[in-house]
Amino acid sequence: MLSKKRTIEALDVIAYMFPDAEAELNYSNSFELTIAVLLSAQATDVMVNRVTDTLFKKYKTPEDYLSVPLEELQDDIKIIGLYRNKAKNIQKLCRDLIDKFDGEVPTNYDDLITLAGVGRKTANVVLSVAFNTPRIAVDTHVERVSKRLGIARYKDSVLQVEETLMRKIPEDRWSVAHHQLIFFGRYHCLARNPKCDTCPLLYMCREGQKRKRAEERKLK
Repeated sequence: MLSKKRTIEALDVIAYMFPDAEAELNYSNSFELTIAVLLSAQATDVMVNRVTDTLFKKYKTPEDYLSVPLEELQDDIKIIGLYRNKAKNIQKLCRDLIDKFDGEVPTNYDDLITLAGVGRKTANVVLSVAFNTPRIAVDTHVERVSKRLGIARYKDSVLQVEETLMRKIPEDRWSVAHHQLIFFGRYHCLARNPKCDTCPLLYMCREGQKRKRAEERKLK
């Protein structure tokens, strides 16, 4: 695996490539962000933003989401994958916000993960983006890039990847590194067709070097 020094070296290159990386979900407060991240499971940010463009105009508060039948909320988000389950979780989450947290999104991890549909990744995103708490949220992009570069092991769980990144990256870089790794995975180190030929990290990327050798063998 990459050492801490080499990990920082890789991150510095990624930071140079994507200096303005930030959350691409549209939101105006912590409540909207929580709903948007919940909706983003197995869905693209582009699709989520299409839905929330109208959703956030119709629903402003937790009470608003509870004022309609479940079927109506499902219909409002039906172009999103798993929309039935997500609609149920949104209403459960809103009920808990009202009953347990005075209608406000909690600002600590332990409370956040008690909310329906909010797992570790969602809680970390909300804490980092909405409340400026240093966190690294591991989504599919972060996991893929971390394992391809050798920052983490291929066999590592999502939690192990997160713990490894937290050990190797200074805490004051956690939140921005999270977004830069996402951008690198989303726009450069793609799942199916990574841009290895033009990648400035090819010299240290075990996955890229493996792909390059395979291509060279094909040409022989």
